[in-house]
Parts: sequence; structure tokens; C-alpha cells
Amino acid sequence: MKLNFSIIVPVYNRPQEIEELLQSISQLDYSDSFEVIIVEDGSSITCKEVVENFSSKLAIQYFYKENSGPGGSRNYGMERAKGSYFIILDSDVVLPTQYLKVVSERLQESYTDAFGGPDAAHPDFTPLQKAINYSMTSFLTTGGIRGKKKGVGKFQPRSFNMGISKKAFQVTQGFSDMRAGEDIDMTFRLWKSGYTTQLIEEAYVYHKRRNTIPSFFNQTFAFGTARPILNRKYPKTKKLTYWFPSLFALGFDLSILLLLFGYWQFIAVYGIYFSALFSDATVENKSFKVGFLSIITALTQFFGYGLGFLQSLLFPND
Repeated sequence: MKLNFSIIVPVYNRPQEIEELLQSISQLDYSDSFEVIIVEDGSSITCKEVVENFSSKLAIQYFYKENSGPGGSRNYGMERAKGSYFIILDSDVVLPTQYLKVVSERLQESYTDAFGGPDAAHPDFTPLQKAINYSMTSFLTTGGIRGKKKGVGKFQPRSFNMGISKKAFQVTQGFSDMRAGEDIDMTFRLWKSGYTTQLIEEAYVYHKRRNTIPSFFNQTFAFGTARPILNRKYPKTKKLTYWFPSLFALGFDLSILLLLFGYWQFIAVYGIYFSALFSDATVENKSFKVGFLSIITALTQFFGYGLGFLQSLLFPND
């Protein structure tokens, strides 16, 4: 089965990111034709000129629409795509040269109507970007659910790096209007419609993510608020593990309080955990600085997700 790919990228006020992404797409080691669709989601700082600069290198289309959030913009692009298989990317990723070749070969070998791939830190990333990537992908922080073989359960593709067939898009009608968790919602509806998903571990992207601690906190907070909404929409998908970040954050606060009264044993447990995390991040990134920053980003992630989860659970707004 020959697949015709359409790469769909929503963007909001990030022309520099689009330039880096398109540059990497133009350097892909892939001989078959494919198209790129950039959907400007109501940006005040557009990337139209950047896209035009790549018109001689890529089969590329540019659309500007009113702001609707990334899910609606992805749907807008897929509705106008010519391919039979859509690849969804965030604007803040960069592709390695083998990306599309790997996706094509894997789908030829073992076809599914949807797939997801992991993210990785490029060697040129800043120490903070590498630390954020570590905290979002490490088995010690997320259990490997974002693209590790040792992750458990069926793989849920994430919208920064995923693919979906045109047929599956038409049946599911694409992404919902959720501002966060819309990719997980999509996966649940794919499964409900009888489609299967797979992890293509070698189809990784370099994901720049947020570049400050406050913006990373806001991002993980949004992820946390989405989970109780998904649990209410799909009760059978509830898992105890979704509580872990909230329990971690509450336990950390309690251990600090108990330390003031002379009970050091509880904070010592956290100390052991963060020592293991520091060692693992340092070895993986070959940097003590990244190891130290990974402690900060892991705390940010746990508190952001955990507090968002509790707010959405206790004060539902869906």
C-alpha cells in the first residue's frame, strides 16, 4: 500500500519555529512526494513570508483562519489536505532526516490507521530544554507513557508527533474543541471506532517545548486540568496513576511541614527519589547542570499537573 503523506502544522505567533521546522522538512531523506500544510491560527505575528520562502523547496500550502485552538486548526488542515495519511506536528519540533522514511517503512510493515512517535532533545538544545525534555519523557517521571518501550498499556499518540489516516479522520471527525487533552480524546474515539494505534519508536522528533519554568508550569497545569474532563467523558479509562502527581505534590508539602517539627524521614524519601533522578538525568545528558535542572523541572511538572488535576476535579468547568 502506497501512502501519500500530508504534514499538518498549526501555528500561533511563532514564525521562527516554523522556519526551523520547514528547514528540517526540506532536508528529509525521502524520495516520494508529500505536501506540507501550515495553518495560521489567528496569529498577529504571521509566518506567511517564511512559508513563501520555502515554496520552491516544498509542496506547501498556507492558510490563515480565525483563532480556534490547535485542534480546530489541525482539522482545518486535514479537511484541505490531498494525502491519504496525515502527519500532525507541533510548530516547536524539528525532524531528523530519516523521520518520514521511518514512518513509511513501519506503516508498510505493520499498518495502523494512527500512530504516535516520541520526542527527544537535540544536542543543540539549552540545558533547560534538555531538562524539560527529560522530565517529560523519563520513566522516573512519567512512567514512559510518552514513547518508551517500557511504558505500560496501549500507546496513546500525542499531537506533537502523530499520524492518522484520512479514513479515520473522516470517521472520527478529527480533534474535539478541548484546549488540552484533545489528542488523548482523539485516541479514545479512534479506539471506540475500532481503529488501532501503535508507537513508532524510531519516528522521534526534536521537541523544543517551553523555554521557561513558568511557561512549562502553565503547560503541565493545562494537561492536569484535562485529565478529569477525560475521565468524566470516558469513565472506563480512569486509572489510579493519574492521581500520582497530585499525591506527590501534597506529600512533598506535608513532608516539608513535618520537617519543621523534627520528622525528617518523610523528606528523606523525596531526597532519595531526587538523587536517583539527578543521577539518571546527568548520565543520560552527560551534564551535571541538566541533572540539577531536571530536579526543578520534575517538581514543576508534578506541581503543575497535580494542581491542575485537583482544580479540575474539585471545581469542574466542562
